[in-house]
Amino acid sequence: MSAEIIQLSAFRDRRQTVEAAPQASVGTMVPEAPPRFHFWTGASGKRYVHTVYGLFDCPTLEDANYILVRRADRSRRTVLAIGRLANRCPTQNLAEIRQHSAVLGADEVHVHLLASSSQEAEAVEADLITAQFLMEPHSA
Repeated sequence: MSAEIIQLSAFRDRRQTVEAAPQASVGTMVPEAPPRFHFWTGASGKRYVHTVYGLFDCPTLEDANYILVRRADRSRRTVLAIGRLANRCPTQNLAEIRQHSAVLGADEVHVHLLASSSQEAEAVEADLITAQFLMEPHSA
């Protein structure tokens, strides 16, 4: 498994530059790429960085946590499923993600690769599931 070190300040600067860029003229179709990283917060308050892939851009994966997402617009994401990959074969994991995504109608896969053990991956999964599906929404 490989990891990538990101500089959050550079990521924020790049995101602000992209958001401030002028929009394409009417009639011009410009595909919108999802942001490369997204942070999801668990019920514990801990934040987990996820790499964001389009459904067909997702690479083969070994051990990883994932969130399947439907993206309605630039800012609104709907979590459809949260899971953990357990197959020893990376291509089986990718097939599982794509099949599950197709059934649910997901168009993004958010992948968390930083769990150091299967126990930690289980804890991340439980923390995110609790935050997304079991906690009562509260007003901010």
